[in-house]
Amino acid sequence: MNIARHFNAGIQSEVASVPKERLNVCMSYVSSYFHCVFSTKERRSFISAALQQRLWPFMAGIGRQNGITATAIGGVEDHVHMLLSLPATIPVSKAMQLIQGGSSKWIHETFPDQRLFTWQEKYGAFSVSVSQLDTIARYIKNQKEHHRRRSFWEEFLMLLKRHGIQYDERYLWD
Repeated sequence: MNIARHFNAGIQSEVASVPKERLNVCMSYVSSYFHCVFSTKERRSFISAALQQRLWPFMAGIGRQNGITATAIGGVEDHVHMLLSLPATIPVSKAMQLIQGGSSKWIHETFPDQRLFTWQEKYGAFSVSVSQLDTIARYIKNQKEHHRRRSFWEEFLMLLKRHGIQYDERYLWD
């Protein structure tokens, strides 16, 4: 039997005996899905259709290398939507740092004519229930059609409101 220990203010004390067959130290069970949205700096139209065909798989690959599953990726010339499943060890801020930083570096190295490309620092990350995964994935895959009716600005504000996120419009964009 292993002994679970509790540390409190530097004092070590035994808390409980745990039968060995009940310990599963190698596994945590986490369901953590996020609909992440981020744009190019100043919403500039940097992401051509040709670049999208290469960028979306590259971003998914960054995720895979870090234990993140990109269930859906889509967007238009000035922004990206991703449906991500995050492991327990990676917060959404780290996932965004890895994906945005890695993809920006790859774009600069692979496409010298895109030297001005950069992502906006801010992003939206909205939790998604398992029951809504298919709906959100369809929404992400249909971004071109969706943006015939609504601008990125309108869409982002709608997402913030729908998820009850308070914001000050003066600080939304950089």
